[in-house]
Amino acid sequence: MIRSEDHGRVRVLTLDRPDALNAFNEALYDAATEALSDAAQSPDVAVVVLTGAGRAFSAGTDVVEMASRTTDPENFTAGVHGFPGLVDQLTAFPKPLLCAVNGLSLGIGATLLGYADLVFMSTEARVRCPFTDLAVAPEAASSYLFPLLLGRQHATWLLMSSEWFSADDCLRMGLAWRVVAPDQLLPETLAVAQRLAAKPLGSLVETKRTIVAAHRDLIAAARRREDNAFARLLGQPANLEAFTALAERRPPDFAAVDAAHPVDVERHRVD
Repeated sequence: MIRSEDHGRVRVLTLDRPDALNAFNEALYDAATEALSDAAQSPDVAVVVLTGAGRAFSAGTDVVEMASRTTDPENFTAGVHGFPGLVDQLTAFPKPLLCAVNGLSLGIGATLLGYADLVFMSTEARVRCPFTDLAVAPEAASSYLFPLLLGRQHATWLLMSSEWFSADDCLRMGLAWRVVAPDQLLPETLAVAQRLAAKPLGSLVETKRTIVAAHRDLIAAARRREDNAFARLLGQPANLEAFTALAERRPPDFAAVDAAHPVDVERHRVD
């Protein structure tokens, strides 16, 4: 599920579940977490590039598995690390992490970009955070990291609208650092990675630490808020309508759900 290739001191990790658009099931969460952990500990690796196989970077969390977690919990098997373990590893990752976004990026495929030190996107890349369409909340501290990177208004629209954003949109907003032609995505990302990898590893690690250290407690706090929000929303009528509509290939009718099940706004004020 993860391909690993070393190019000198640069390790390229490729999400390799193309038939599922590299959607993260529990097995892929575990494989990605372990691959990042191995790269972090390897003295021969100075820089990591993360990309995807096929036409997607990642389609996010596997929604079939996600739905079964709610509707059939007895038959759901959690991974060793799962989603929280991957986000823990991204938060703590000590070396430069570059993302080469080759195609579709949804959910965690988009929110993990908040942990990248540099993001390269193909002109064919498209990004979507479908949380409101699934009647859930933001994840992976994106409620903190995206306003930090993009500014509040860009982050609000990205996280609330559930709309698609082009690579040029992402460049304009600040989610991408460079946008390049599809056939140049990996070569250009590797060229930059190798320039960084030529620097002393200790200096790279300390520079990254000084950049991100001030944010780690705030990331942890954002994740706690998001986890609480998810717990309040998952399995509720709007969330069940979202999954039902997805299975039935129709638009969800959230207005009808909200009319039948009025929302207690005060309940959503409490963390």
